[in-house]
Amino acid sequence: ANTVADQLIYSTIRTDQDTQRLSIPTRIGVRHPKLSQVIQMMEGNIEDPMSPADLAEEVGMSTRQLERLFRRYLNRSPKRYYMELRLQKARNLLMQTDMSVINVALACGFASPSHFSKCYRSHYSTTPYRERGTQGMPGAVPVRLSI
Repeated sequence: ANTVADQLIYSTIRTDQDTQRLSIPTRIGVRHPKLSQVIQMMEGNIEDPMSPADLAEEVGMSTRQLERLFRRYLNRSPKRYYMELRLQKARNLLMQTDMSVINVALACGFASPSHFSKCYRSHYSTTPYRERGTQGMPGAVPVRLSI
C-alpha cells in the first residue's frame, strides 16, 4: 500500500502501526545525490516514462555515466530499474484497486496491454489477469481482452 501511495494514485491514512515513507537513499541503501534525483524523477514519471538520455541530461551527466552509476550501486541498468518500478506499481494497482488491467497498463506507462502482459509475465511469472483473479481485491473479476 505504501508503494502505491508513494506513486500518488492511491492514498491511505497512516495508522500507528504503519511506517513513515522512507527517503530514497534509505530505501535503496545508497547515498548518491544524482542517483537519488534520477530515481525520484523515475518515480514521478511512471505514467509517461523518461528515456535514460533525458534522465541523464536532467542531472547533468552523460547516458553512459548514468549507466555506470546504476550498475555500480544498484547492479542493474537504469532501463531495467525503471521497468521494475513500473511493474511494482502495476502489481500494487492490480492488488489494491479495481482499475481495469488496461488502465493499470496505461497508468504504468505501457503503450499496449499485450506489451504490459509480456513484461509482467517475464518479471512475476504470471499474467496480470491471473494476478488479479487470484490475489486481487475481494470480488474482483479478471478482465479478458479480445484483440
